Amino acid sequence: MQIGKYQLKNNLIVAPMAGVTDRPFRMLCKRMGAGMAVSEMVSSNSLLYGSEKTRRRANHEGEVDPISVQIVGAEPGMLAEAAKYNVDNGAQIIDINMGCPAKKICNVMAGSALLQNEPLVARLLQAVVAAVKVPVTLKIRTGWDKQNRNAIRIARIAEDSGIQALAIHGRTRACAYTGEAEYDTIADVKTSVNIPIIANGDITSPEKARHVLKYSGADAVMIGRAAQGRPWLFREIDHFLKTGQHLPAPEVDEIHQVLLGHVHELYEFYGEHTGLRVARKHISWYTKGLTGSAHFRHRMNQLETPSEQLAAVGEFFAQQEQQGSQLRYLEELAA
Repeated sequence: MQIGKYQLKNNLIVAPMAGVTDRPFRMLCKRMGAGMAVSEMVSSNSLLYGSEKTRRRANHEGEVDPISVQIVGAEPGMLAEAAKYNVDNGAQIIDINMGCPAKKICNVMAGSALLQNEPLVARLLQAVVAAVKVPVTLKIRTGWDKQNRNAIRIARIAEDSGIQALAIHGRTRACAYTGEAEYDTIADVKTSVNIPIIANGDITSPEKARHVLKYSGADAVMIGRAAQGRPWLFREIDHFLKTGQHLPAPEVDEIHQVLLGHVHELYEFYGEHTGLRVARKHISWYTKGLTGSAHFRHRMNQLETPSEQLAAVGEFFAQQEQQGSQLRYLEELAA
């Protein structure tokens, strides 16, 4: 899988997720086998450039190449400026968000709302491609709703505009995250354009990744929610695609060590006050499926200091070790 001059080590990409794919999570997933990770989206509103949140999202210190930053907006000039801003701050690939279904994004005609306005899509893509010298990629959905799937037309506009890779989530904007992702549209897009296509949506296991790649003909898969609390999913998929064999599930001790490393990186990245709060959701994801995790998560979310949080994590995993427990995924985790 190649994007511009960047040759990825494999065809597994971490999906951009608001509030999740910060630098610590991206770096962790890359260490665990992902070939690339796309940042959480950065608004094109230049008034936000001075905010602490925006500065943090533009912080790529120590991150393994290539560094891909997603931007979102609906005005060509502002989106182009946002692209230049992020390239100046270390972005090596710019990704444009036309896939987010969130109301607060669509209500300002950004994200997947743009799929309703194909001429504007063309102007936005052309403006960003012309503004920067790095590769520009695009993420979309299959259309606005099931009666208006226009991914093929959008893909052709993207290719004509100079977009160098296209990620497609197999749902429409109206579907949000409900129902099952469909890959027929992705397969149709793949045969309609010559740029790399990345399939996204409901890829939760090594077998599903292999199926989606084969069925759609996509060049790569993009994985989002399934990697929350399971960053080792990337090494499992990578190994399975290469060998046809399954790696053993991580044992409790490894889960504990990965979690601890992640939490400490969150404290360092955000500061202890914010880092503790960000860590809560990750701890919940890591421990889901382990014995007694529901009670632990409820108690852990009430803790207010890093020392309390770390002590609770240590106590929980000590109990797991005493029971000789290994990771047992709940059925819905793999569904």
